[in-house]
Order: sequence, then C-alpha cells, then structure tokens
Amino acid sequence: MKKELTEQFIKELSHHKNEPEWMLDFRLKSFHKFLELDNPSFGPKLDIDFADILYYKSSAKKKVNKWEDVRSDVKNTFSDLGVIDAEKKYLAGVTNQLESEVFYHNQSTNEDIIFLSTDEALQKYPELFKQYFNNLVKYDENKYTALNGAVWSGGSFIYIPKNVKLDRPLQSYFRIETESLGQFERTIIIVEEGAELSYIEGCTALSYSSTSLHAGVVEIYVKKNARCRYSTIQNWSNDVYNLVTKRAIVYDNAIMEWVDGNIGSHITMKYPSCILKGDNAVGNSISIAYARENQYLDAGAKMIHLGKNTKSNILSKSIASNGGTSNYRGTVRIGKNATNSQAKIKCDTIILDNSSFSDTYPKNIIENSSSTIEHEATVSKLSQDKLFYLQSQGLSFNRAKELLIMGFIADFKKELPMEYAIELNRLLKN
Repeated sequence: MKKELTEQFIKELSHHKNEPEWMLDFRLKSFHKFLELDNPSFGPKLDIDFADILYYKSSAKKKVNKWEDVRSDVKNTFSDLGVIDAEKKYLAGVTNQLESEVFYHNQSTNEDIIFLSTDEALQKYPELFKQYFNNLVKYDENKYTALNGAVWSGGSFIYIPKNVKLDRPLQSYFRIETESLGQFERTIIIVEEGAELSYIEGCTALSYSSTSLHAGVVEIYVKKNARCRYSTIQNWSNDVYNLVTKRAIVYDNAIMEWVDGNIGSHITMKYPSCILKGDNAVGNSISIAYARENQYLDAGAKMIHLGKNTKSNILSKSIASNGGTSNYRGTVRIGKNATNSQAKIKCDTIILDNSSFSDTYPKNIIENSSSTIEHEATVSKLSQDKLFYLQSQGLSFNRAKELLIMGFIADFKKELPMEYAIELNRLLKN
C-alpha cells in the first residue's frame, strides 16, 4: 500500500480488509479528526514526518497456526526472541503480529473463550465487536487515537466468558522490521463477571536511521468480580515513537492490574489508565522506565475513582543513564461520589550520571472528605557507600552497579512470569 495518507488510501485499506460500511465511515471520520488535531501540549516534542510513514504492510499471505508453516526467517526471529519456547512452556494461547497483520495464532486452551486478531473478530463477531469498539478510548481524544482509528490493523480481541478462569496467560507479540513503518494495532479485551485473565504483550523493532511509529489503542472491560492482568515488556529500537493509549473500566469488586516495562524507543508517551466505576473496584499499576542515550520516556498511570470504597495503587520505577530522560506523569482523581476510597502513589527514580534527567508530574485530585490520597516520590543517585561495599567484596564496578539496579526494580520483576523476568534481566544488562 502506498505511503501517502489520504481518503483514497483509507478506502483501499478498508476494501482490502473486506470491512463493513460502518467501519469505513469510522476510519474516514477518524482521518479528518487526525488532520484537525495538534500534537499533545505536554511531554516531549514530537517531530514526526507523517508523509514518510508506511501506514500498512502485510506480513504474510495468510495466518497460520503451526510454526512449520511460517517462513523460515520469520520463524527464526521469533525463536531468537524466545516467543516459541514461551508458547510451548506456559501459555494458553498466542498471537504474533509482524508489521501490520497477525501472521501466527494458536490457542491450546479448551475453554470457551474468543481469542482472535481484531480484524478476524470484526468479521466473525460483528455485533459483539461493535458493542465494545471505540467505547472506552474514543477516536477523537488525541491526534494518535484519531490516527489509530483511521488506519488500525491487527491487535488482539479477547472475550473471556462468565466465571472462566484461565490458569495460563495469553500472549501477543508485536514486531516491526520495515523502515519507517507505522504499527497501529487495536486490542479489545472483555473479561466477563467472575472470570480471570492474565495477558502478556511483547514489542520489539529493528533499528533504522529514520522514524518508525507505534500508536496502538487498548480497551479493557473488567466486569463484576472479574480480574485482569495486562503485562507489557517493550524493547523498541531507538528510532521508534511509542505513543499508546491504554484504558480499562473496572466494575463492582473487580481488579485491574497493569504491569508495564519500558526499556526502549526514542520517545514513549504511555499512561495506562483505570476507570474504577464499580463499588469496591481496585486498580493497580506497577511500571519501570529505563531511558538511555537519545531516549525520552514520559510514562506513568491514571486512576479515576468513581465507585465507593475503590482502591488504587501506582508504583513507578524510573532509571536514567547516558543522557536519557525518564519522567513520571500521572493523574489520580477521586470523584465526589467515590466515598471511602484510597489511592497510593510511589515514584522512585535513580539517575546514573550527571547528564541524565528525571522529573515527576503528578496531578492528584480528591473531591470528597472521606477519601485519601498518599503520594511519595524519591530521586537519588546510586549509593556510593553500597557501591564501595560491593566492590570491597570483590565485585567489579559494573557488576556492583548491576546488582544495585536489579535490587531497585525487584518489586517490578516479581510481578512478571519467570521467563519474562529473565528476559528483563538480559535487556537491562545489555
């Protein structure tokens, strides 16, 4: 498909995907809103040449469910990433996306769940799809939700029926290998009453000299007494703009957990959110952001308390080195009807040298007198005393530094499955 983003391009894309008329209308409406909206007025400066982005690239002729049927070079790449081994060991289902489309999908669980690419779900479950699509994250919220609405492709659609509790996670993996590609997946997750889901997302890209753009949208519905955990480890290359909108709505006695690891990218702007609509709803977010040379990570979380007796907890760990910038930006709002609610925010930052930066931008709002918000923030350098002690025990400077960093993020690592904790260790060591 050609690069230039026009009405004609969008019509061709929708026709290529054999979409219903209402989706084409939605794409065109989103496209015109994208043209109207400016970049965000906060955070890092976004210098993206939209004329140089490839908005769609097919990765394969058809989706398959056996690795033997995947092109050998693609199979080798995903094997090196550890995706194939993870599927065999402990996953209940996987979806892998290369460029703009899902090329591999396999589901081993016998539970009566729906786990498809979002494109397939539109075709096979049109009414269910339409019920949840664009309800939680609206296309006109910002320039990049509008862009996603115009050119979305791929992503995961997951429906967990009432009282079904998966004992193993589902996983999706997103990979960019084409220069100047835009990846615009759309993920929708519905966890029905009393059900439980753990979902893992991985992201990587090859390095190029020109900009690539990742602008995904995630909408999650956690119904009464349900539980959902969404874990992300991203290791985008240093030429990727990672601009993602993720939001969950949480009903009575339900729990939503975001586990968010941001290791790579040139610029990241990402603030996973919970709308705690139901009484006794719980929202948790635990994240790390590690910014190095030429990286600007502006990340955090948002918790909106609407129901009574709701609770939220945000734990943010930031590391900056070699001139990188790693900021926390978050919002917590306890509404006037969210009586007897509690929110806790803890932001810890380590700066590893004199050329790196970190700031905290919290917005905490409380609108009733029976609720509480606690906010704690620390910024420090690696302890010279601890470094000296470890080196006095025979460790090299780099090994001592590594151990202190690993200790700093221990709270985050323990929330990951074992294989992902090992992978995170490897990424941080590199």
